[in-house]
Amino acid sequence: MTLSRRGFVQLAGAGVLMQSQLLKAGAAELSVHGAKKTVGASKVALIHGEDRRKNVHQALETIDDQIRAGLRHKKYVVIKPNFVSTTNQLAATNVDAIHGILDYLEPRFRGPVVIAESSAGDTMDGFDHFHYSQLADERRSQKVSLVDLNREGQYETIPVLDADLHITPVRLAARVLDPTAFVICSAMLKTHNTVVATLSVKNMVLGSPLHSAPGDLYWNDKRKYHVGIRQTHYNMLATAQKLQPNWGLAVIDGFEGMEGNGPSAGTPVPSHVAIASTDFIAADRVGLEVMGINPDWVGYLKYCGQAGLGEYDLARIEVAGATIASVQRKYQLHPDIQHELEWMGPLVEGSPKIGSLLRPHDFIYG
Repeated sequence: MTLSRRGFVQLAGAGVLMQSQLLKAGAAELSVHGAKKTVGASKVALIHGEDRRKNVHQALETIDDQIRAGLRHKKYVVIKPNFVSTTNQLAATNVDAIHGILDYLEPRFRGPVVIAESSAGDTMDGFDHFHYSQLADERRSQKVSLVDLNREGQYETIPVLDADLHITPVRLAARVLDPTAFVICSAMLKTHNTVVATLSVKNMVLGSPLHSAPGDLYWNDKRKYHVGIRQTHYNMLATAQKLQPNWGLAVIDGFEGMEGNGPSAGTPVPSHVAIASTDFIAADRVGLEVMGINPDWVGYLKYCGQAGLGEYDLARIEVAGATIASVQRKYQLHPDIQHELEWMGPLVEGSPKIGSLLRPHDFIYG
């Protein structure tokens, strides 16, 4: 259900929704030791080669049976690229990665296919600059269209935490929540200036919140995630919980990754890989291994694994194709990495201990 502007304002005061969100998260099926139970292993394709488009196509063919199972009953496909920049190609999904996805879909799904993004800037500029605008003509049989989610303006809302740990609503693009759509995330391997690394989950979680369309009164719900290092990781988890039931396929193009000052101004790393899985958490876990990043450092992904949104335990992930060891290289992290890791430490900015106001014989319940 999409909401009107009035409905959005009404939600701003509905703190009770956060409680229900937390309950719904549940860390499904926990053992007595708190470890998530799974049946079998999540499968992740890891392909190494000298052609970006072919790498992506081969990665999807490697997990063809799993993709077909999710695609079978969907009315259309949504491909969500990453346009954190609309001018720097290294920071944005290369159109050849999209061609690789469309090559796979062509004999298996007759369309329509919607390529949809809520860029940090003007999405249509990104479509033009990165040569997406020709896709509709080139892929006429697949009924490809381009959509700027900010201009489309349809959304659902979720509550997240602000800098004061109060509830604030965020507008998420309705199209990526449409149960009739098979959602494909087309992400990259990149370091990040706040949360260590950005792969498929980050692309969906921060690419789904909307901002004002060009010419409208300015607002930007993406900024609501930059409210404190702990809140950022938690808010990303809360958003992933909302989006995950409709996630179809994660595709990570690592033909040319980004290290250093990511996600928009880093330097290239010729990893020449493609990663694909119907389990976004597992795909990102393998991506971190390829980048040589400690998985305990990436809070939002660790939380997603703990909450049962996917498999984060590498021992329970089946990697098909190249071995991780054969393609792994240690990416240089962002210069602010020590500050980024402060989410792992003690909470020192909290309020004074409320318990100190109690008398020694008073009881604390709950």
